[in-house]
Amino acid sequence: GRLNADLMGQYLSGIGHYKLLTADQEVELAQLIEKGRNAAEELDRDNPRRNTKRRTALEQEALALCRRIARAEALAIKIVQCEYDLAGGRLTVRYSHRAHGKAIHQQLRRFVRQLAPELGVRVNMQVLNDRGAAKILDGVGKCGRQLCCTTWLRAFPDVKLRMAKDQQLSLNADEISGVCGRLLCCLSYEDDMYRSLTRSLPKVGAKVLTPQGEGRVRFIYPLKKTVSVELEGKVLADFNADELLPAKKNAQGCGPCGGCTHTRRAQAENRPAQQDPPDAQ
Repeated sequence: GRLNADLMGQYLSGIGHYKLLTADQEVELAQLIEKGRNAAEELDRDNPRRNTKRRTALEQEALALCRRIARAEALAIKIVQCEYDLAGGRLTVRYSHRAHGKAIHQQLRRFVRQLAPELGVRVNMQVLNDRGAAKILDGVGKCGRQLCCTTWLRAFPDVKLRMAKDQQLSLNADEISGVCGRLLCCLSYEDDMYRSLTRSLPKVGAKVLTPQGEGRVRFIYPLKKTVSVELEGKVLADFNADELLPAKKNAQGCGPCGGCTHTRRAQAENRPAQQDPPDAQ
C-alpha cells in the first residue's frame, strides 16, 4: 500500500528512489512515486531478505510452500501472495476465501501452526477481497489491456449497476464483470459525463412534440444527443434533442392521460342521478 511520508517526516526528490521506513513498528521498503512523498536510500545488502532479488526468490519459495500446505490440508483458501518485511522476521501471507464462520478460522490457525516452524518466521495472515486478489494476480481485461488496478488505479471506485444502465449496456453479468467477478471499474470512468448528458434529454416514455407530430420517447443516445421517438403508426424516427418540445399536458388531469382517478371521478359526475322511487300510496 501507499505510505504517507508527510506523517513520517521523510522527504526525497528523486522519483523512483527507495528508502527504508519504519511504519507500524515494522521496517518497510518505500518507493517515491510522487514528488514530496516516499523516498530513497542505499539498501542493506548484508541481509539477504533486504536484497530485492534474493527477497523475491524467498517469497516465491514461501508461496509454493503455502500452496502446498493448503492443498495437502484441503483448506478452503486461495493463497495469493507472500511478502517478507525487510527485517526478515515476518512473512505476510495474503489470501482469499469463500467460506465463512468458525471453520475458516480453525483452518487458518492450523495453517499457521504448520507454516511458521518450517520458515522460522512470524506469519501474518491478511485476507483480500475479490478485487484485491485480482490486483495482485494481474490479468487482461475485456478491453484486451492489462488490468487498470494493476497498472495505474490506486483506489477502487464505487461501482453501481446504475452506471451500466445509464450507459445503456447489457445487464448480463458476464459482460459487465471483470476478472475479479465484480462490476467493471471502468463503468465509473465516464459516469459523470453520461449523467450530465442524460439530464439534457427527455426521459424514456415521455411524450414529446417533434417536427413530424406527437410521439413517445423509446430510446435515448446520450453521446449523439439524439432520441428515438415512436410516432403514429408505430413508426420510429430519430431526432436531435433540440428539435423536441414537451407535449402539452391534458388540462383535465394531472398527466397526459388524465389519470385513472380523474377519469373515474368525471364518469361519476356525468352519470345521471337516479330518481328516488315514488312513495307508496
